[in-house]
Amino acid sequence: MAHELRTPTERFGRSERPGPDRPRRYATSLHNRGSVALFRRFRATRDPALRHQIVTRHLPLARSIAGSFDTSRVPFDDLLQVASIGLIKAVDRYDSAHGTTFATYAVPTIRGEILRHFRDHTWGVRPPRELQERALELMKASEEMRAEAGRAPSPAELAERVGTSVEDVLDALFASQARDGSPIERPAEDHDETVPQHASFGVEDSGYDRVDNAVTAQRLMRDLTALEQRVLHLRFHHDLTQAEAGLAIGCSQMQVSRLQRRALDKLTQIANEPGFDAERGRHALVESAAA
Repeated sequence: MAHELRTPTERFGRSERPGPDRPRRYATSLHNRGSVALFRRFRATRDPALRHQIVTRHLPLARSIAGSFDTSRVPFDDLLQVASIGLIKAVDRYDSAHGTTFATYAVPTIRGEILRHFRDHTWGVRPPRELQERALELMKASEEMRAEAGRAPSPAELAERVGTSVEDVLDALFASQARDGSPIERPAEDHDETVPQHASFGVEDSGYDRVDNAVTAQRLMRDLTALEQRVLHLRFHHDLTQAEAGLAIGCSQMQVSRLQRRALDKLTQIANEPGFDAERGRHALVESAAA
């Protein structure tokens, strides 16, 4: 069984891609091949050999459903693999006592497995699940309507076909654009081969932080005396030693040390006030002193 699932091309060939009407024909033909008795035996015994026999017998049904979803986005062999997984799940869950044929039960199971594969593995960006499922439904309906009318359907026609509003159709069509990612090396415009998309990406602007820090620094510094502000400016902006700052303002190194300590104590007290962002205040003080 594993070999058959790994090499569907060798088992079935690729010359014919069955359409959406084929599952109904398989449903009738397979039901008349003694499937009911076979399923009853399998349900009673869970014999792996019987399971293999049932799955092998119904693989054409899985292939017909996979063919109805055939798209360039996913290789047909992958679709057949997914459909075969759905078939196996249907075999394990089917109960003939409910009065339905196996094909009637298996078709929605297999189709659901394929739709889940599209939903989970073919999106570059993952929109909400509801939008994904609606986009896939619209994609299927659009292909059918294009084949019927020979042209692409309008959003209003799609909305009428699937029984939803035009707004929902537009939302789903917009979400479907997330199925394919765009490389950032691609030109920003189709006609522009020199400027890649990433060249237009925004960068972090540190100017906003500097404005915030300047405003915070004004709040910090306004309670200091002019001499204290001068000392901090010389020490942290001009990077002078205490002795050099003392020469600049005409006082001793000891006096500069006291002025600096007193100014920093005041700023610490302000920064510890309730509701004040102390971390921002410390950064603002450094930048203000360097301004």
